[in-house]
Amino acid sequence: MHRRRRTALVLSAAIAAAAPLLTACGNEAHPGAAAVVGGQRITVAQLESRVNEVRQAQKAAVPDETQYQQVLASTSSLTRDTLHNMVLDRVLHRAARDQGITVSRQEIQRMRARLEQQTGGSKGLEATWLQKYGIAPGRLDDNLRLQVEATKLATKLGTDTTQPAFWKALSTASEELHVDLNPRYGTWDVQKSSRVDAKTPWVREVTASGTQEKA
Repeated sequence: MHRRRRTALVLSAAIAAAAPLLTACGNEAHPGAAAVVGGQRITVAQLESRVNEVRQAQKAAVPDETQYQQVLASTSSLTRDTLHNMVLDRVLHRAARDQGITVSRQEIQRMRARLEQQTGGSKGLEATWLQKYGIAPGRLDDNLRLQVEATKLATKLGTDTTQPAFWKALSTASEELHVDLNPRYGTWDVQKSSRVDAKTPWVREVTASGTQEKA
């Protein structure tokens, strides 16, 4: 795989496959919030709106009801994954800001153009990001801005986005922002900058035959 593409995709891949490590965290003091990051709330309503954007895009892409139900089953953790992304977006932005990194509109467009060449055009890129990373088409440029930030941050640190130095910078940003998740959505592992499912035995795990989405 081309190195640029590997670098562009690695952050999203890490988001999707971050390793779990439980830490203590609570959100009882912030009713109505899915998370609080740097003193700013991500409300449950904002989270649900973002999830609905993805579901609507998936429904449009897969109009067959049987196939759509299969998509629902395969993305049953979408709500929690989306919150993970929303928090990590802010953590990454803080880490980049700490290093004096900014991203221009032209840099986003250049990355988009490269990726469109590799995925069969604009629609192909949108479909790829929706399927692999749960990013709705309307949020694609926002996500690409973060990809550019991640790449520039790694370069500034003299490393790449797979190495400990990069994730140490995100860990530092997580600590600075005092990330606090509503326990309904798990906890936030500062060291790995990753959302972690809390041990909640009363929550039924989704089986291969089920389509219920975790809250």
